[in-house]
Amino acid sequence: MLARPVRVLIVDDSAAMRRLLTEILSSDPSIEVVGTAADPYFARDKITTLQPDVLTLDVEMPRMDGITFLEKLMHGHPMPVVMVSSLTQAGCDVTLRALELGAVDFFSKPTMDVLAGLEGAAAEITEKVKAAALAHVRPAQGRTLQARLAAPTTFRLTHQVIAIGASTGGTEAIREVLTALPASTPGIVVVQHMPPGFTASFAERLNKLCAIEVREARDGDRVLPGHALIAPGNFHTLLKRSGAEYRVQVVEGNPINRHRPSVDALFNSCAEQAGRNVVAAILTGMGDDGARGLRLLRDGGARTMAQDEASCVVYGMPREAVARGGAESVLPLGRIAGELLRCCAASAAA
Repeated sequence: MLARPVRVLIVDDSAAMRRLLTEILSSDPSIEVVGTAADPYFARDKITTLQPDVLTLDVEMPRMDGITFLEKLMHGHPMPVVMVSSLTQAGCDVTLRALELGAVDFFSKPTMDVLAGLEGAAAEITEKVKAAALAHVRPAQGRTLQARLAAPTTFRLTHQVIAIGASTGGTEAIREVLTALPASTPGIVVVQHMPPGFTASFAERLNKLCAIEVREARDGDRVLPGHALIAPGNFHTLLKRSGAEYRVQVVEGNPINRHRPSVDALFNSCAEQAGRNVVAAILTGMGDDGARGLRLLRDGGARTMAQDEASCVVYGMPREAVARGGAESVLPLGRIAGELLRCCAASAAA
């Protein structure tokens, strides 16, 4: 953590939203709201004079929209940005575009209900802003897509499962991993911490980029080679053996580690249902969700790995997984896809 309060600049054209966010963020003693701006032009000047650690940025603003401003900012003055998103379909798509451009994270537009009693939502906002202050910002122009990997063997069996978990920074990390995988890759199940609506848009965007088929998981879906299932927001996605095949269960349940979907929920079910037939990876994210489950998988004979600190946006979940002994290997993001395939090939040969 920073040795001083996190300095935040709020950029939003709504005076009411600026006041609400100021009240929410100022309620945390480790955050200092150093200023607000009604549009990107005012924000540009205030960034220079106030030197904030984190920007909260609305998408829809007069004179210049948030995405255009974010793109210019990441090109000339990269810094941690947390987007303020609406829950509409258009809001989901624009938020995912912002994450592609280098925004660290996002939260849904709060309402007065947050202050009236929904402390969890306010806590989520403050937590994301504090995590962003420690993030490794990766501007879009500094990223490259991996070349698609050739499968080291032809996977004909359906008994292998790849399980992936991520949180903050995970949308781009998952994109980098999945776009590198060939169409013959064993079936994949992914948990990315996201609210409802966003996961469907995320899956659709990935499906356009990947050789494998990517879509949001539905209860009872088979885990098949060449397919990746994304856990839907607000539902846990679990692995269930059904005869000689695997399917997913999509259930509501209670939040685990404050998350639904939870990486631990997926990993724990994989350990119980598939054991050594699983290859699992935990990627960038804050908190410790997935750390216990990865250790359970490794103890059961599964192959496990974690993303390294240098390539993480936030080295929280992988750090905890390594500390608990759950990660068999620690790798930069660019090597995760290849290691997943190598481990699957070794398992198939065994």
